Amino acid sequence: MTSRTCLSIILAAGEGTRMKSTSPKVLHQIAGLPMVAHVARTAEAAGADGLALVVGHGGDEVKAAAERFAPGAEVFVQTERLGTAHAVLAARQAIARGHDDVLVMFGDTPLVEAESLATARQKLADGAAVVVIGFRPPNPTGYGRLLEKDGRLVAIREDKDCSEEERKIGFCNAGLMAVAGAHALKLLDQVGNANAKGEFYLTDIVEIADKAGLKVVATEASFDSVLGINNRAELAEAEAIWQKRRRRQAMLEGATLIAPETVYFSHDTEIGSDVLVEPNVWFGPGVKIAGGATIHAFSHLEGSNVGPRAEVGPFARLRPGADLHEKAKVGNFCEVKKATVEKGAKVNHLTYIGDARVGAGANIGAGTITCNYDGYSKFFTDIGAGAFIGSNSSLVAPIVIGAGAYVASGSVITEEVPGDALAFGRARQKTLPGKGKELRERFASAAAAKKAGVK
Repeated sequence: MTSRTCLSIILAAGEGTRMKSTSPKVLHQIAGLPMVAHVARTAEAAGADGLALVVGHGGDEVKAAAERFAPGAEVFVQTERLGTAHAVLAARQAIARGHDDVLVMFGDTPLVEAESLATARQKLADGAAVVVIGFRPPNPTGYGRLLEKDGRLVAIREDKDCSEEERKIGFCNAGLMAVAGAHALKLLDQVGNANAKGEFYLTDIVEIADKAGLKVVATEASFDSVLGINNRAELAEAEAIWQKRRRRQAMLEGATLIAPETVYFSHDTEIGSDVLVEPNVWFGPGVKIAGGATIHAFSHLEGSNVGPRAEVGPFARLRPGADLHEKAKVGNFCEVKKATVEKGAKVNHLTYIGDARVGAGANIGAGTITCNYDGYSKFFTDIGAGAFIGSNSSLVAPIVIGAGAYVASGSVITEEVPGDALAFGRARQKTLPGKGKELRERFASAAAAKKAGVK
């Protein structure tokens, strides 16, 4: 297929009123990525070297989303919505360039797989002029039926126009289509609008091509892969399908997911072999997990790297810029943001590390805070290799804690601590014998008086 050129036309002009949203429908996300970008990425995976995006409402936003994965996309505006053939012809200029194959896709059908498109393209290479992608839904009612005869597709019959016999057909039209570039414009220009809605239907090119003696065939895709999204309930269904696919892929590639149905990936999550993921973990965009790492339960990761055999959680949060090196550990109820935790360093519990470096082998005690923000600017904390930060310490940035230094528990550190030094940053303890009993009696008397209504 590499010798054949391919134009993918993505129809993305719908406003999506049933989404009850001010944003264009195709910008709603699955796995953290707009639906239209999913489609653009799949088109590229299927070998499309040209992309035409047909937009309407919110066209600039739609273009920006698609361009993340198709930088060379051309945008065409459909000013009036007069049917699918009319929408495809909005990209006439791109079609006229004479690509070998033309794929017609939909911005609200984000689960289509590259293999289905590649199969359709192969049928074009084998001599078909039009290839319609069909599917077999559990209940075909409401879908257009694909009418085949002797291996050829002769018509697409809308459900309301089907005979009783035709309604028994379970093979239905998914809407996606591949057309030989040499015939595309001629076929599209013959589509009329002599129907109840006065619209130009792309499906009409099937009969037009058949009557012209051109070969028209159908190919089958799975029901899940051609699911169209019209409302937020269907968006949730598509998310569930995408997640199920990705979880299976992760496990087949060597990761262990103890409770797969509770783990949520983003579109770009990278996860290595021998990774263990416990239940209820959420991976936001931009996460890379190296081989042998463990992600404990109820952890939330976004924009972060987890190195080989590192540990995260349980109940940990890695924010953008978190970078854990080999065998590093970020434990329960810890948050790391824009910080490097070097090899073997431990941030075990109840700690915030932000805008910082934690050197190799360092130990960060429970309740430690890097005080990185003064209300206006962020400042850096540098903790050297092998340093020990005692529990409940506050490190006021900018500050440097030298390699091998020791910070006593409960300290507020505002000045540099040289390597191998011991730093105390707390008030000297004072003990007053008998004062505890005196305070208890005073507090008890005040409470009793208040209860009795005595002022």
